[in-house]
Amino acid sequence: MSHGNPSTTQDDDLLAVLRMLAERAGKIALAYYAKGGEIEVRDKSDASPVTEADEACEAFLLDALAKLTPDIPVVSEEAAAQDGLPDIDVDQAFWLVDPLDGTREFISRNGEFTVNVALIKEHRPVAGVVHAPAMAMTWCGGFDDEGRGHASFSETDRPPMPIEARPAPDAGETVVASRRHGSGEELEGFLAARKIAQRVTAGSSLKFCLLASGKADLYPRFGRTMEWDTAAGQAVLAAAGGRVETLDGQPLRYGKAGFANPNFIAYGRTRQLS
Repeated sequence: MSHGNPSTTQDDDLLAVLRMLAERAGKIALAYYAKGGEIEVRDKSDASPVTEADEACEAFLLDALAKLTPDIPVVSEEAAAQDGLPDIDVDQAFWLVDPLDGTREFISRNGEFTVNVALIKEHRPVAGVVHAPAMAMTWCGGFDDEGRGHASFSETDRPPMPIEARPAPDAGETVVASRRHGSGEELEGFLAARKIAQRVTAGSSLKFCLLASGKADLYPRFGRTMEWDTAAGQAVLAAAGGRVETLDGQPLRYGKAGFANPNFIAYGRTRQLS
């Protein structure tokens, strides 16, 4: 496989490499996680926290991706916060990296933080990995050259198992919401028109993974997110048969001005009509 050519990176070999890189970054995160309250926490300009772990994981991933695909630029959260958004051609392939999604979960030590890496091509995530270091779990998803999706789940040191999103059960949908942004009038108004069986909460991009694994059906997000927050999770969910749409029913696309997302709804598999 020629790693410099993005047209050849939509395959299981790439996902295996991304899984390895994300899990190595996860080991870096866990080394800091073990320090507990000794880790340094600072506030960024948007008042969100950043830690030494974020920066160490990002440094590793930026170096690894530069070696893997030297011709493909990388947009990464902490580099963007420090140096501003890079000037790249978003009509070409690029990487989106969130080295430690759920920094507040990392600080609160609930384990619900993830390492996210996604390849964007033609404004959509075509390969992505979400690794939860404290849970020793990894989700991967991508598309082959014929557009077929392949999604998998693995526990560390175990072979990946295929996963797929489920059609919503007749008893009603399971809604997953952000642990810290999981309520509000817009959300309640959206849910009022649907048959809801239960609600669960989860941190970071784990919400997409619950849908991709057939454990939930709906993730509405009303509030600020950035593209590096969602790209890897969307890649996994889409490859598992789900979808992520803006409120007007259009696919959530990437390479937008400022790399900021609008409100969106993530869905599991659409039930087929007989």
